[in-house]
This record gives sequence, structure tokens and C-alpha cells, in this order.
Amino acid sequence: MAPSVFLLSPAQSNGPRAQLLLNPRAAFDLARRLREPEGAEIGEVFSFLSGLYFRGKLAYARAFARPPRALPGALVITPAEGLRPADTRIDLARLVAFGSVPIDAGEPRYLEPLLRDALELDARVPRTTRIVLLGSIASAKYVEPLLGVFGERLLFPESFVGRGDMSRGGLLLRCVEAGLELDYVPVAGAQRHGARPPRLTPRRKGAV
Repeated sequence: MAPSVFLLSPAQSNGPRAQLLLNPRAAFDLARRLREPEGAEIGEVFSFLSGLYFRGKLAYARAFARPPRALPGALVITPAEGLRPADTRIDLARLVAFGSVPIDAGEPRYLEPLLRDALELDARVPRTTRIVLLGSIASAKYVEPLLGVFGERLLFPESFVGRGDMSRGGLLLRCVEAGLELDYVPVAGAQRHGARPPRLTPRRKGAV
């Protein structure tokens, strides 16, 4: 099986869920840890911000990544720090910084770190490594910069076409539970919009 590295699309860092974390009176565990020097893993923070969708992406990447030696298998696209391993710890100040930078290909504070880290990743991985984007390929905000670096090596799950965010998250969690990896196709030249697929069957109660 070819080695693979997953790139996880970012979570909105300045929305209502972020305001819960930024509230100095918030007493729940994640908010408290973000106020401490050690902080919390960015994967956990973005899962809180984005809910089911990011939780599915993170679980799937951790289940199926096969990175080359000494490289992380799950890299998160961030608003201001390029690509960060999903276990990178951030504190409240870094979350605030993320929220101040628009995720927009015309924003240098977002684009330049993303291109820097994508180019470094491209230089470090063997040509046989699959670079799989877990995110909407209809969004030019990260698709176009990544295509400019990886070209036809940039792949995505074909079954994402036509699905909304929550449907993608649910699909990925079901794949993790079943131990079944999706099929990937190149982003370049792919159909970016399509008919909505049938609704997913309800997950069994108590499933992660």
C-alpha cells in the first residue's frame, strides 16, 4: 500500500463555538486547558469548533494515514501557521491569532505559511506518497494553492462529491468503525459539484 499523508481543511476560528472557548469565565475542560501554558491539541480544538465534520476527518486520518518515516500522517491547514501536525498544542493566544486571519487565498498571512509548508512537504515525501485532502474541493481557498504545489498528486475521496460537511463527517466516522478506506481520485480535473448522494443510515448508538 502506498504511503499517505492527509491534509485536513481548517475549522472556523472566530465563530460562535470559538467564542465559547474565548470566554474567560468558561469552566469546561477544553476552555480551561487552553488558558494554561500547555494548551490543547489543535485536532481537539478544531473538533470542538467544527463538530462532527472535523472529528470525522481527524479520526479517519489517524486510522488510515501511512506517512513516510519521521513525518506526521495528519496535517491541519491553519489560518495563520500553514500546515500543523494534528497533535500540535496551541493555547488561547494562538487561537485568537487564528481567528484574526481570514482563510482566503488573497490573504498573505494565510497563504504564505500554507505554501511554505506545502512546498516543504512536497520536497520531503517520496513521489509515491499520496497527498489526500479531507475537505471540500469546491473551495478555492486551499484547493488552488495546494494544487499549485502538488498537482495531480493531490487526491480526495471521490465519495465527497455532492455531500455537505456533516454528511462527509458521518461518512468518515463510519469508515473508521468499519475499517474501510475510501477510494481517492486526483483533485485536478475532478468534478467539484455533483448530485447529492443518498442519506447515510443512522450510526449505531454509542459509536465513536
